[in-house]
Amino acid sequence: MYLPRHFDESRPQALAELIRSHPLATLVTLSPAGLQANPVPLLLDTGPDDGPHGTLRGHVARANPLWREHDPAVEALAVFHGPDAYVSPGWYASKREHGKVVPTWNYAVVQARGPLRIVEDRAWLRDFVGRLTHRHEAHRSEPWHIDDAPAAFTEQLLGSIVGIEMPLTRLEGKWKLSQNRPVADRQGVIDGLRQEAAADAADVASWMARLEDAARPG
Repeated sequence: MYLPRHFDESRPQALAELIRSHPLATLVTLSPAGLQANPVPLLLDTGPDDGPHGTLRGHVARANPLWREHDPAVEALAVFHGPDAYVSPGWYASKREHGKVVPTWNYAVVQARGPLRIVEDRAWLRDFVGRLTHRHEAHRSEPWHIDDAPAAFTEQLLGSIVGIEMPLTRLEGKWKLSQNRPVADRQGVIDGLRQEAAADAADVASWMARLEDAARPG
């Protein structure tokens, strides 16, 4: 990934926050047919046994050839996309000063790399599906639990999935949020995005505002 210094985000907590708030990764693997890309929701575990960068865990359908055809000698790549939005040059204070401005795109992304391991253990799968469900149901007033489904039905479905693990060897973040622009331009982008109708525009404005707050002394 092209990563200019001013867009480099390396804070572990910030990277983990993006992964956990945008868990649907594009998982890229190498197969005999070439590169394969699959959308897969992944959990990031950062326990004492998960290595310095953590471990990603997920599952895929047994019918998905990913788990059989990936090259175990080549690291997999999981790409997590945060919010993104078009940036109009009309929002820059610089436009009114000299006009030497052009459109761009702001976004936040995390790339995670590591060897892909396949897990077919039924107990592991049941525990993982339970954790994954809890992660996305816990905030609901009546959260669904894996035991809400008939046991025989659940066991049948567990046989139709395969677990995956990625102990991470590398974790990179790119926050392209106008850090290369003057303060007045950045504020103009924040104000402009807040007026946009798209949900991601408001999210990008919030991410930019947090960066501005963090950069202020004191």
